[in-house]
Amino acid sequence: MSDLKRELHGALKASRSALLSRLDGLSEYDLRRPMTPTGTNLLGLVKHLAGLEYGYLGTSFGRPPPESLPWVDDGSVWENADMWARAEESSEFIIGLYERACEHADLTIGALSLDAPGSVAHWPADDRDTTLGQVLVLMVWETAQHAGHADIIRELVDGTAGYDDDVFTESGWQSYVAGIEAAASTFGAGTGQAADRASPAPGAAR
Repeated sequence: MSDLKRELHGALKASRSALLSRLDGLSEYDLRRPMTPTGTNLLGLVKHLAGLEYGYLGTSFGRPPPESLPWVDDGSVWENADMWARAEESSEFIIGLYERACEHADLTIGALSLDAPGSVAHWPADDRDTTLGQVLVLMVWETAQHAGHADIIRELVDGTAGYDDDVFTESGWQSYVAGIEAAASTFGAGTGQAADRASPAPGAAR
């Protein structure tokens, strides 16, 4: 494996782990509930990325997944069916699906060189040709982006922040946020108050 491929693969693995760590210790409800006006939720992020791993790092290189994804087969993926978990889709199923998709993708990465040709069927016809290197960069970006979303969603759910949460004490964080609010307010204070990190969103599991 080339040094560049090893670096890209390592970055992808790190973002995968960061994403899954945001699910630890939550109830089925908290894993699923929408936390933004557009419905972003933790389990949906994992389900979405499972499809990308199987698609971009599988099908695009002639290595289709060993299991079917109903939301892909019926086309509902284009209606965001991959961005939330149905009641009959357990968290174990979604997380297991993602882990299997990552394993499948890892086999593709291990077997091919960065300049290996691929083709992404849903891209414009005149721009479908790609390489493993290009797709690997895309997946590092996609996964890191959604892992960042998961960080924010988890903090909204129950107040649990990321790995550097211990930079300040609880009172230190409150002072820090108050300082940010004060700086923002110089540009036109509204009625909003600085966020209270000690108070998770209504209905959050404790």
